[in-house]
Amino acid sequence: MTEKVVMDVSALIITYNEEKNIQEVLECFDFCSEIIVVDSFSTDKTIEIAENFPNTKIIQNTFEDFTMQRNIALDAAKNDWVLFLDGDERITPVLRKEIIEELNKVKVEQKDAYYFYRKFYFGKKPVHYSGTQTDKNIRLFRKSKARYAEGKKVHETLEINGSIGHLKNKLLHFSVSDYQSYKEKMIHYGILKGQEMAAKGKKFSLLTQYAKTAFKFFKAYILRLGILDGKEGYQLSYLQSLSVFETYESLKKEQKPTG
Repeated sequence: MTEKVVMDVSALIITYNEEKNIQEVLECFDFCSEIIVVDSFSTDKTIEIAENFPNTKIIQNTFEDFTMQRNIALDAAKNDWVLFLDGDERITPVLRKEIIEELNKVKVEQKDAYYFYRKFYFGKKPVHYSGTQTDKNIRLFRKSKARYAEGKKVHETLEINGSIGHLKNKLLHFSVSDYQSYKEKMIHYGILKGQEMAAKGKKFSLLTQYAKTAFKFFKAYILRLGILDGKEGYQLSYLQSLSVFETYESLKKEQKPTG
């Protein structure tokens, strides 16, 4: 049984049709004084489930990109310390304890932001390689010292104006519930990335599209040892390369006709 404690931390999450995940991820926020859910008008039971949690504020905002949704959540948080999780992430008891210990330190001993290393799962099977070995994201930080960089539609970047530390215990990352849903996610990410590149004035190149797609697979499957993860390693490597291919397909569609 976890210790009963409530910290001055705002828990943040952005959602869209997360009814399979929302209960478990919100339970991870049991030590936070408030929960902010920024939802893109889910059509399932996401909101219905979230409303059952105390101290939860739900904001509905039409999805344009991940950066905008995350910054809306940041602006709504009343506490300086925020803990930002995705729907497919889970805090373990030992990580929860480590977070609370860090927050209880005197300010001079604290960092302004903390990286969480993540343990990747394909379904219920842990994945050890395929580029996931060094996977990490900043999940706990002071909002007065951070902001998500404008112009990033996907793989959003948190800009930190302060010190950064690393927590020892890993966050569980159940990114792949099944092959088809992960394929759809990677295609969606590719489309958004292509739009982002077009907005920055990048030009489509067929040679670059095929070269980068092939190298992405080679990097994940061979250089990052995806081959040691068996079937799951091959599928992850393929889907990562598919996302690159779709990025350039999206960029091509965004290009204005020159003739």
